[in-house]
Formats: sequence, C-alpha cells, structure tokens
Amino acid sequence: MQLNQNTHPSITPRIVQSFLLLALLSVVGLTSRIAQAQNLFSPAIVVNTDVVTYYELEQRAQLYRLLRNPGDPIQTARIELVNDRLKRQATRDSGIQAAGEDITVAIEEFAQRAKMTDEQFIKALGEGGVEPETFRDFVKTSLEWGEFVRSRFLSRSRPSDAEIDRALGRVGSGGGMRVLLSEIIIPINAQNAPQVEALVVELAKITSVDEFAKAAAQYSATETRAQGGRMDWLPINNLPPDLRPVLLALRPGEVSEPISLPNAVALFQMRDVQEITGGSSKYSAIEYAKYYISGGRSEGALKIAAEISNQIDTCDDLYGIAKGQAPEVLDRESLPASKIPRDIALELAKLDNGEISTNLTSSDGQTLILLMMCGRTPEVSDDEVRADLVNGLIQQRLQAFSESYLDQLRADALIIEK
Repeated sequence: MQLNQNTHPSITPRIVQSFLLLALLSVVGLTSRIAQAQNLFSPAIVVNTDVVTYYELEQRAQLYRLLRNPGDPIQTARIELVNDRLKRQATRDSGIQAAGEDITVAIEEFAQRAKMTDEQFIKALGEGGVEPETFRDFVKTSLEWGEFVRSRFLSRSRPSDAEIDRALGRVGSGGGMRVLLSEIIIPINAQNAPQVEALVVELAKITSVDEFAKAAAQYSATETRAQGGRMDWLPINNLPPDLRPVLLALRPGEVSEPISLPNAVALFQMRDVQEITGGSSKYSAIEYAKYYISGGRSEGALKIAAEISNQIDTCDDLYGIAKGQAPEVLDRESLPASKIPRDIALELAKLDNGEISTNLTSSDGQTLILLMMCGRTPEVSDDEVRADLVNGLIQQRLQAFSESYLDQLRADALIIEK
C-alpha cells in the first residue's frame, strides 16, 4: 500500500519518520535488556566444573544486606558461594540430598529465631529483593553439608571412655571445677534479629579481655555490664549441663560461639578456670520462682522490682506479694538443670538461695521477670551429665573436622574469578 497526502492527509513523512525512530529505539532497548539478562546469568566464578552466576552473587549479597551481616556483602557472598559450591560437590559425590520436609523444618526454625512464621520470613525476604529459592538453596546446602560431615567424621569424633572420664573429672565428678567468666547478653526480637545476629558474629571474634569488657559495657543488657560483663567465680555444675563442655573447652581469653537463649543471644569469655579442692556439688533439681511485672525494663518496673526485693527473704514471701492478683503473675518450679530454659538457668547459676535477678524479660520485652532462687537438690546420678558431655565433645570435634575439610577442598579446587 502506498501512502500519499491525498488519501491520508493526517499522515505526514515527519510522522512516518517518528514511528520508524520509536520502533528502532524499542528494538535497541530490547536488545540491551537481553544483553543485561545474559550478563546477569553469565559466570562470575567457576569452581572446578560448577558456575556461580552474577545473579546468584547479587542475590546472596542482598541476603547478607537484609541480615545486616558485617563486611562487604559482595565479597562475603563471593567467599561463601565458593564454599557452597565445594560443599555441594562433596555432598553430590557422596549421594547426599536433603529431604524436602527437612528443608521446610529448617526454614521454620530459622524464621522462629526472628520471631516470624516461615511465610512471614520468606515474604520479608521477597520484599527485600531476595527470591525464596535463594534462601532455600542456602538452607539446603547447610543441611546436606551437616549430614556429609556427620557421615564422614562422626565415628572419629566420638570420645573414648578414658577421654569422657577425664572430662567428667573436669566438670565435677572428681575434684570439680569453677570458672571465671565474662558475659554479653543481647535481647533479640523480630525487629532487631538481623542486626543482633550480625553483631554477635563480630563480637565472637574478640580475643582481648579489655575489648570484650568494652563491648559488654556497650551492648550487654544484664547488670554485669557495669563491670564490663565480668562475673564472679562460678562452680561449673551451677551452669546449664549442655554449656559446661562448651565453656570448659575455652582457653583464657577465648570467646564462645553465639549461644541462643529465649529472647536473647549470649557470648561468654573465659578469664580463668580452677580446680575445686574437695569436689563440687551436682544437682538433680533446681527450684526457682518467677514474679512478672508489667513494663519490661522500664524505670517504673525496675523500681517495683527493687521494692519487692527489699520486702522478701525467701520464695514463700512472693505468695504474699502476689496475693489478690491473677494466678499467672507468679510461677514456681522445680526442674532438672537440663530442663530449665537457658536464659533462666544462666541467671540461676549466679544466685544463692534467696537471691534475686531482674535481668530477664518476657512477652517480647514487655514484662520484667523477678527471678528468685529457692534451692538446689543434690544429684545422685551421673548419667545425664555424661550424656551431655559426650554430645558436647562430639559437636566440637565435628565442627573442627568440617572447617579443616573445607579448607582442604578449597586448596585442591580450581577457582576462576571473573
């Protein structure tokens, strides 16, 4: 069809040129987007025969940004994605594959630490630009690597009877031990979880007693912050059973890995350890009381707690304080040490009979807990202590094997970075 001004007076050569220019620009724009997409999915790193794309690199970096991980997110993503490829190659060669239900459970547990459901957590990541599959791959690799390490090294990680007996002597079966610790305990909730998790990773790298004390004064939420987190000597058997081998494995100056507590994350630095002459007591049950005060760690709630503390000498006195109030305002329990929540157990470890702590909160920080030690019942059996100790030793050794084997894989790999 031929255009002319007589048959189509509204279409001029200038308009035809404009249409042609727009069409050309559209083609150029489409070509540019295709090229960008091709670059996005092109190799950023080659690890042996496996590829890490620029898309994966940016997704992992964005995940670290959302979790407030310290350091350069791109550089951290490069390092960890190389590690992931090495882990996947090892697990693939071993025929290990995480089941779908195990991945789902792991994601749920991760979300719970952020005080969210798995759906809420995945949605929050999506709103931040991280695809669900990115986080799923992150979890899947971790699960499969854990299974690989256990299958390869578990038999070599089991302590001998002689090693267990020697360790039991350290935790109280023989002469007993006491420890001099410093603590940093940081409250965690749905709003601050990413920042707190990133912070404790950095604090765990501290090697100086003075530096740890400064961090405790700045970040810790317990009363010991005024002393730079320094606690007095504690018999090791006062501490939660599952933490005893972890803490005794620390050399003076070393800091523990971050330890999860209800509503908080804890770090401990070993300052000194001593043997107790004549042995130390072990306990089958610990009795304690919790009185709940509205207002969290507000000035008003802490003032009420101080007034109550001045009025009572034993746990029985709390019944008079709670008289006429709702029954749930006061809890009194007697439990084996292994059944007591870690945050409560750690506070009780510092207390003698009749002493009080106001370091803890509940209801996402909205309620202050006045915690009182009622008494300890001596233990008659070593079975539970022995089982906890064995598990702690195994986990420490598996972690060491994991790090060593990954270092070996990296040293043997052909890694090409673009």
